Amino acid sequence: MVHALATGQRRAGHRVSVIAVLGDGRQDHPFLGPLRDAGVDVRPVHLRPRAYLRERAAVVAACRSIQPDVVHTHGCRADVVDSGAARRLGLPTVTTVHGFTRGDIRNRLYERLQRRILRRFAAVVAVSRPLAGELTRAGVPAERLHVVRNAWPGDPPPLPREYARDLLGVPEGRFHVGWVGRLTPEKGADVLLEAVGALGDLSLVASVLGDGPARPQLEALAVRRGVAGRFRWLGNRPDAGRLFSAFDVFVLSSRAEGTSIALLEAMATGTPIVATAVGGNPEVVSSHEALLVPPDDPAALARAIRHVHEDPAAAAARAECARARVAREFALLPWLTRYERVYRSVL
Repeated sequence: MVHALATGQRRAGHRVSVIAVLGDGRQDHPFLGPLRDAGVDVRPVHLRPRAYLRERAAVVAACRSIQPDVVHTHGCRADVVDSGAARRLGLPTVTTVHGFTRGDIRNRLYERLQRRILRRFAAVVAVSRPLAGELTRAGVPAERLHVVRNAWPGDPPPLPREYARDLLGVPEGRFHVGWVGRLTPEKGADVLLEAVGALGDLSLVASVLGDGPARPQLEALAVRRGVAGRFRWLGNRPDAGRLFSAFDVFVLSSRAEGTSIALLEAMATGTPIVATAVGGNPEVVSSHEALLVPPDDPAALARAIRHVHEDPAAAAARAECARARVAREFALLPWLTRYERVYRSVL
């Protein structure tokens, strides 16, 4: 999202700088090159983990150098650590909230602090209406709260189906289940594992694109459930958005969501979708475009996957409706215009 927003506003003629706080020390981080190529001013800040005071000082120095009209933060860390540095210089701050993961005790404490700090922003963007309601209950003033659902950038185009399947090494003749996301508890990859265990009669393979701290536990769970041979853990793929064409069905098994970029990618490629009815998902797809199931319900998820397998014509019809809807409702230019209005509202 940051890439689409920064490059889109740059194409619109605005001066855009990205302060990228990086902890790995790499000068050639893959996130930075495409931004520079698009003419965005990139200011990498390389720090050791938890060097919060140095981080705030670096952000203050960067803001003094850049002299922006508005500062837009993304994510819990930037909201908590960096936004105050901008406000200290008298700069209006905007943030986009994509959702709350809950997670372990430490993460819940960070998110509790984030909710308190959100009240200090000049504008807060929620990516779905349910999330906006949660922020209102957390004390964010209604006059500063905006709902702007994520957009589909529209490029690069998906790869041809057979080429994408070859790249992912999908065995010939297998029904291919795709899962894309960060391997953390709220994303619900474990629910897909349990569902696949109930589909032993189907000749299927599941590809997981993404990584995260829960991966070792998930791989161990796959062994215990006897489905390790049906799962392929492919890690992070920078070209993941182009590979949805390799899937016979895309599964979004999240326990919590804002507006899922992976869901938009599946819609844009015309991939049949099974998704949990949580967060912003029902605002993005209805029963006309996807099969929606309750969260944390492996049996319901398995039935929906089986339905796609047994009735590919109906699945293809829903996928075409989804493709039309993403083009109609989630186009990039209106999204960029809405963000520009948010920025101008705080000046």
